Amino acid sequence: MKKRPIYYFLFFLLLVVVALAAACAGAWLWMNQPLRMASDRVDFVVDPGASPRNVAHAANTAGVTLWEDGFVWMARLSGRDKLIKAGGYEAVRGDTPWLLLQRLARGDVNQRQVTFVEGWNYRQIRQALRDNPDIKQTLDGVDDAEILRRLGSSAASMEGLVFPDTYLFARGSTDFDILRRGYQEGQRILSQTWDRRAPNAPVSTPYEALILASIIEKETGHGPDRARVAGVFANRLKENMPLQTDPTVIYGMGENYEGKLRKRDLQADTPWNTYTRTGLPPTPIASPGRAALLAAVQPEQHKFLYFVSRGNGTSEFSTTLTDHNRNVSRYILGRDRQQ
Repeated sequence: MKKRPIYYFLFFLLLVVVALAAACAGAWLWMNQPLRMASDRVDFVVDPGASPRNVAHAANTAGVTLWEDGFVWMARLSGRDKLIKAGGYEAVRGDTPWLLLQRLARGDVNQRQVTFVEGWNYRQIRQALRDNPDIKQTLDGVDDAEILRRLGSSAASMEGLVFPDTYLFARGSTDFDILRRGYQEGQRILSQTWDRRAPNAPVSTPYEALILASIIEKETGHGPDRARVAGVFANRLKENMPLQTDPTVIYGMGENYEGKLRKRDLQADTPWNTYTRTGLPPTPIASPGRAALLAAVQPEQHKFLYFVSRGNGTSEFSTTLTDHNRNVSRYILGRDRQQ
């Protein structure tokens, strides 16, 4: 009779072992069982500082059926609860809870991209951010002065400060996050370019180089012509001649521009009208790329004071007003008559 308590204890211990084994087997099966999903691919966002329960809830809300308590314990017992990284993630059909946790711990975010084109103005850049469904909008109602303050910039305008490029980002990144990256990239490239300026560069500050580069960017997309166009502007600045470049007039007109410049538009004074004012305009008129920036600080040395578009992307250059008028008649007026 005295041995019976020992039997009871051993039987109880056996039950505990069997229960633990069953629990472990069940947990293993759950960890490696494909998740039920609303579609073949489901995107969800992990916010900075999110706990495993927050992550499981975000996945469930997006359409991934994930047992929250099980996910929390799996993350804690594996030590991966502290490794989960913020960003946009993609669950694909066939994923198991364990595979999903590993992806979150590695930070295998699902990358999206947005492209800012060389020559775009700031308004177009902001519109591209608004139009991208994977970007979280946080700047609606925030004025440019506040954005400049957050960026730590002393510039008077956001124009030209965001470098035109393709930016990869995790789904759920904010519009300001991407603007800040574009601004920092722009400052880095502008600094590198400024260090390469030639002695004959017609600009005295990096910001002036940015302004001139933006005009060059809008005037020509033909690579071999950029430095020559920059040389024309350099010569005009040295002679205190108006730059007389149409893109600055168009920029100053804003939404009043209807697709064609008229004589009265060229005569209507704005801070950006380089027909009515000498020198550079007060701000850039677009976001220039690397080539235009380099042309602004390394202009070609020549005696040209005029140029006109040939209509095929290239330009015709001249040293005298007489030759320039002849080129205008040939390439502009002649083209208008053909149209």
